[in-house]
Amino acid sequence: MFTIKVTPRFGDADGLRHINNIALVEWFEVGRNPIFRLFTPDLDLSYEKWKLILVRTEFDYIGQMYYGEDVEIRSYITRIGNTSFTIGHEAWQHGELKARGKAVIVHYDFIEGKSKPISDSIRKSLEKHLIKVDEFTGETPKDKVCK
Repeated sequence: MFTIKVTPRFGDADGLRHINNIALVEWFEVGRNPIFRLFTPDLDLSYEKWKLILVRTEFDYIGQMYYGEDVEIRSYITRIGNTSFTIGHEAWQHGELKARGKAVIVHYDFIEGKSKPISDSIRKSLEKHLIKVDEFTGETPKDKVCK
């Protein structure tokens, strides 16, 4: 599991200090960077080096988050396929789960214009961060979620 801490910006909040739902899109994206580095360590976005494409995202808003209080973003792998994988995300504030989501990423060759199998070495790296998630509730096992 990868964990980052985000400090909400003034522009992320409304007049009542509630965090706007769109902030999660950016925060979860930043949370994916350590996973992206498994494929492209320097995060070089050139066609020759970048090998990932985002094909789906989902968000579940569970509780309100507030400006002026840090948010912990947790990112982990929930599924590894032949050419794609799924990243699970969680947003925690004050030790409480406030949002969760997932992103499906395809290993993709932009020059050839097609998906490519995930190499064995990268698959092993992804497996180190694999956490099983209940497919109906999206919840992680209690022993895998630390508070």
